[in-house]
Amino acid sequence: MSEPEQTPASAQNRKPKRRRRKPRRRQSNWDLRQFQVPAVAGKWRFHDFDLPLPLMRAIHAQGFEYCTPIQAEALRQTLLGGDIVGKAQTGTGKTAAFLISMLAYFLEEPAPEGQKQGAPRALVIAPTRELALQIEKDARALARFTKLNVASVVGGMDYQKQRDSLGKKIDILVATPGRLLDFHQKKDIDLGEVEVLVLDEADRMLSMGFIPDVKRIIRYTPRKEERQTFLFSATFTEDILNLASQWTLDPAHVEIEVTLENQADIDQRVYMVSDDDKQRLLVSLLEQESFERVMVFGNRRDLVRKLNDVLGKAGINAAMLSGDVPQAQRIKTLERFREGEIQVLVATDVAGRGIHIDDVSHVINYTLPEDPEDYVHRIGRTGRAGAKGVSISFVGEEDAFSLPEIERYIDEKLPCEHPPEGLL
Repeated sequence: MSEPEQTPASAQNRKPKRRRRKPRRRQSNWDLRQFQVPAVAGKWRFHDFDLPLPLMRAIHAQGFEYCTPIQAEALRQTLLGGDIVGKAQTGTGKTAAFLISMLAYFLEEPAPEGQKQGAPRALVIAPTRELALQIEKDARALARFTKLNVASVVGGMDYQKQRDSLGKKIDILVATPGRLLDFHQKKDIDLGEVEVLVLDEADRMLSMGFIPDVKRIIRYTPRKEERQTFLFSATFTEDILNLASQWTLDPAHVEIEVTLENQADIDQRVYMVSDDDKQRLLVSLLEQESFERVMVFGNRRDLVRKLNDVLGKAGINAAMLSGDVPQAQRIKTLERFREGEIQVLVATDVAGRGIHIDDVSHVINYTLPEDPEDYVHRIGRTGRAGAKGVSISFVGEEDAFSLPEIERYIDEKLPCEHPPEGLL
């Protein structure tokens, strides 16, 4: 990465859509002297972007210091008003990247005098309720020292309560496609004032069949020449790139691969164990004091349900997350896990994807994933925000064929060993 004081020629030549700097309003009770981050060669600090003070205060409160690669690359483009198409996985910091950009813009460019109720200035579309609610939570945290309003409309939640939240001026609206269209058809939401559009996890929206709905939503927003558009996807397929070309204007392309280099703070272990001994090994491990907040991954819903029962009978504070669990309960379970009320979360890959939870001490792969990419997604749940993490994979007879594929994918030989003495 280039030094912070250097600006790429492409960024210098990019004509901002609407940005203009205004004098900062200084807050009497907080200033940047309370947020000291030393300059480090090759790293970008949030200080290097001249962000509004209330936003910097929130960044400081969140414990952020240095930008992740996707944050640095994205902010260098989006703060100038340009569109971006980003390839980034969960856990790379992309949510904060687009939220910081839009919040900085709104703090510098106040809403027009005639801003209508239920007409958001920014719209974030996400494929799942869990991801949408997490983005809303992150947006509220970053907007906590501002007067900007954040709201969400997602399926499976209280309809009237969400409708009531739309009866005010909204700066950022986070939504899933179906519920958003529902409110729009009832004229509770007006998308004609959207200035910033974010399409998060576009590949998942494609695979889940949401693209027709997303196309309808985008038609209700201003033309791409009149809005700023961010599109993020874990993969760049031909379909995704075609959609990106339709929805963005002269975008900057940013690709951040999730590799084990990005996750150097994860201690990866592989325990060779018979399939019959896996349950006993799992219980023994989780009874150790060092296992504070753990995610256990299984490949099937029935396996996750069985493991949750086994752990419960062993007196371990566990809960499960799978497609079998009702939506309201899944959200409540996630929040309890995030708050530390639940020690162990047993999940499938589908249910576990898109979850943003810091301070996960361990990830246990009870079974190896069939898709090697999911291995990287799984272990990326730990070792986040600069913390150390541990990944433990159980490799039995059924997993033997998956291990070489994972090693080829990550280009690394994983150390295989027997479980520590006394655990079996």
